[in-house]
Amino acid sequence: MKLKPFSRVFLLVVAILLTLTIYKAIWRIELEAPQYPEGLVLQIFANKLGGDVDIINGLNHYIGMQTLHTENFIEFALLPYIIGTFAIFALLAGIIGNRKMLNILLFSFIIFGIIAMVDFYRWNYNYGHNLDPHAAIVVPGMAYQPPLIGYKQLLNFGAYSVPDIGGWLFICAGAILVFLVFIERKFTLKKTTILTGALLPFSLLLLSSCNNNLPKKIKINIDQCDYCKMTVVDAKYATQAITNKGKYFVFDDLACMIKFKKESKILDNANFFAADFNTPTHFINLSKAILEKNEVLNSPMGGNIVALSNENEAQTFQTQYKGKTVLWNELIK
Repeated sequence: MKLKPFSRVFLLVVAILLTLTIYKAIWRIELEAPQYPEGLVLQIFANKLGGDVDIINGLNHYIGMQTLHTENFIEFALLPYIIGTFAIFALLAGIIGNRKMLNILLFSFIIFGIIAMVDFYRWNYNYGHNLDPHAAIVVPGMAYQPPLIGYKQLLNFGAYSVPDIGGWLFICAGAILVFLVFIERKFTLKKTTILTGALLPFSLLLLSSCNNNLPKKIKINIDQCDYCKMTVVDAKYATQAITNKGKYFVFDDLACMIKFKKESKILDNANFFAADFNTPTHFINLSKAILEKNEVLNSPMGGNIVALSNENEAQTFQTQYKGKTVLWNELIK
């Protein structure tokens, strides 16, 4: 039986998502501890390990855990071909338009997902339990198995195990397959047209959301400044920095962010943002912002500097507050 045209289109989307999965990190394990305020990240790609592998291996040596090397995992030799096969099968199913191929693809996809998670659990268990009894640090009865998904405390480290970009692409591909099988069996063409219109923007949004270094919404009276530890109380002066590893740091005043950057190397090569003084929900990259300073502003920590998005706003500000323009590059010297 032939697939409906919209199903064939979405099978092509599935093929694209699976192809991207091969090149993006599928899973990530984040480790946070006081001595690593930016955190450590182990990324699992289809064909390799990435992130702070060398640092994590150095820490593992002290507690008797195995060191991690890409060549030790046969999965990395197989995964690109398995995912690639799924992508090709989805492409062929979309071109041929055969409903039986869609059903086979979904069934195989689910079986593969289950096997992959079982294998990941087995790897986590062996990694956390097979310890060297002669290690420098031995805690009787202690195992260091990372969580399969979610959070777990391991000594002074907090471990987060979650899908990375490639994992979410893979999950989205599976969700689309389930959707298509359901639609092909249960829904009329009129209803499928409505649902297709709802799903297509979602798929396009997912494809365009691979950049995780964008500013986030700061929760006023809830979020805490990472420098002075005061609660962020005034949205107009809020700032944030995002490291190249995607770690967020929030500040209640530009002055706090400047001091934090000067006192720590964590923010080297980070992206810096400040709230638009006139539209505080919008954050401006400080490499493009116009910064104005005036002592009458009385910002939370005395920086008294605001960010504006264009020259017209800067002129209006200077007229109203008699401020002076300052340069970001000069402030952080």
